[in-house]
Amino acid sequence: MSTVYFTAASLDGFLATADHSLDWLLSQQIDPRGPLGYEAFSDGVGAMAMGANTYRWILDHHPWQYTVPAWVFTHREFPPPDGDVRFTADDVAAVHRAMAEAAGDGHVWLVGGGELVGRFADRRLLDEVVVGYAPVTLGSGAQLLPRRLDLELREVARNGAFLCGRYAVRR
Repeated sequence: MSTVYFTAASLDGFLATADHSLDWLLSQQIDPRGPLGYEAFSDGVGAMAMGANTYRWILDHHPWQYTVPAWVFTHREFPPPDGDVRFTADDVAAVHRAMAEAAGDGHVWLVGGGELVGRFADRRLLDEVVVGYAPVTLGSGAQLLPRRLDLELREVARNGAFLCGRYAVRR
């Protein structure tokens, strides 16, 4: 089991615009079955975590499609979707134990945002970062990972318009 931040970012390191939009990302060409693509990654996911803004964006744009247990770190009230979604404001270390147990042999996927992933990194609970960089700059917005981390590049691929990298977190 590993804890993996699998995401996409603009070339200048932002996940979303200041108003939480991902329109810039959805207009880019990528093959979900291609190198470092979503489909191969998602097959190994056993549990997932996300912040409130990510959860809200998913609910506003797509029906809930996930079948693995999901934890949403939030202080807000949300209507639960169909599926195994757990809302928490607890410390990430305490919740990570439950996520790892639920994931079994699968990965714990940290969906985002960057500040939430940073809290996992602060507690030394982040193992890998997999990011696809889109050929667009935003200038501002939600940062990819607002922490200093030392990473080791393990894999590089081109997938459609994206430059993709898989990094191990150095301890």
